[in-house]
Amino acid sequence: MAANLHKFSGSAATILLLVLSSSIVATAQSGLKTINPPQGGKIVYGQVDGQTTEAGAMGAVLRSLHNSLGEKPQVGKLFDVKGTDSVATFFTVSRHDQGAGKGPLAISGMLIATKVSSDHVEAALVSDDASRFNKTLPGMMKTLMDVWHPFQGAEVSGGNASGASAPVAQLHQLVTQDRSAAISVPDGWQLMPRSGGGTLIALGPHNESAEMDSTFLTADTNNPRVQQTMRTIQNGGLRNTAYANAFYYPYGANQAKTFVDVLQNSRHRGGLPVASYNIANAIPLPAQGQQHCTHLTGTVDYQDGKGVREMNAVYCVNPPGPFGNWMSFANVTTAPQQFAAAERDTLAAVMDSFKFDNNIVKGQAAQIAAPSIHASIAAGQAATQRINAAHQAEAIHNSSVYQHWDSMDKRSQEFGNYQLGYAVVSDTGNNAHGTLWADDAAALVQSNPDRYEYVSAPNYWKGIDY
Repeated sequence: MAANLHKFSGSAATILLLVLSSSIVATAQSGLKTINPPQGGKIVYGQVDGQTTEAGAMGAVLRSLHNSLGEKPQVGKLFDVKGTDSVATFFTVSRHDQGAGKGPLAISGMLIATKVSSDHVEAALVSDDASRFNKTLPGMMKTLMDVWHPFQGAEVSGGNASGASAPVAQLHQLVTQDRSAAISVPDGWQLMPRSGGGTLIALGPHNESAEMDSTFLTADTNNPRVQQTMRTIQNGGLRNTAYANAFYYPYGANQAKTFVDVLQNSRHRGGLPVASYNIANAIPLPAQGQQHCTHLTGTVDYQDGKGVREMNAVYCVNPPGPFGNWMSFANVTTAPQQFAAAERDTLAAVMDSFKFDNNIVKGQAAQIAAPSIHASIAAGQAATQRINAAHQAEAIHNSSVYQHWDSMDKRSQEFGNYQLGYAVVSDTGNNAHGTLWADDAAALVQSNPDRYEYVSAPNYWKGIDY
């Protein structure tokens, strides 16, 4: 996951490379300033001397890196940065002269340029070691946006300029009861009891929040099979199944809008009021395989009487599976506006510290699924017994036999589900049952094992499950 990369262990060569990459650009352009964010990485920003276009400014910065490091930066596609009236691109560059036996040292970065007036163009560059760039980019962007206001003519001195943010508070680790996830937070924070299964929720003493690895299952409305399911529901079919209450949404839509819509749907299902989201910046992160992530900043009002909060989020989307279902997850921190500026760097460090143990999460999913798998195997034997029992039906007239038949019906239904690829799922409070395709059931249970569980044949509801 984009927000769960391996921890970085710094080396003198890596630190030197990052210092060079920022100082080179800054010295070549006298109008640029440098920031050393507390969470790591480098930020350079300001007016680009002698340039009058965004393309010229970006080219000047990239040439400085090329000339100094001896390696041409590899540049991605240009994109607009929402909320900044700017154009940007990601880049990577390597340094190969690290000595015998040492491989190339790579840095990744994002370069932004904006035209302020006919003869004034500003640029900003954020960079870090390639192995940790995705983790430090959100914090670096927040620090940059606090101090870089090209259209306001803001002048901020170099050094550790990070707005009104206080130094990062001392952090200590909280671990979920099932040891599947952990996060480092300041004193006074508490872990919420419903944390587990890789998902973690923590609250701070000033009503700050950190919700990590919140996972969402969605049906892609572009998928023909999903479209058929939707038509069946519209015609009155699939009653009492999870499909009637599933969330249907197109895969591949704008990720900022998708993030808001997915979270609003989740709140609706939880009986919470519609929140007011204001996404100020949406910056795509470098792709990790088929997973696409976006760094989102802005504000949110949960309509809980506690006012507007500053929000920092990373939202990632995975492509649909063969049945048209796609998964996404969000890591979100928020803080009331009166505390946001002072705690901005601390919250960035809190988000950066989150980690989960995928082996534990997988093991939990396997444990939950095991009873249903074993029961399905047993159902084959039960079906044979039911056939033999049918031959003796005329000789049996007591209630125990009817109970036996009912049990056989349940087992036969479960065996049929197994053959057809279905599974029965309920909420952990056993308030509702639903029959799903097996892949959908597995995704649902694995995404939120504290809320959903498989139902084995003895617990089937007559008229609902069989």
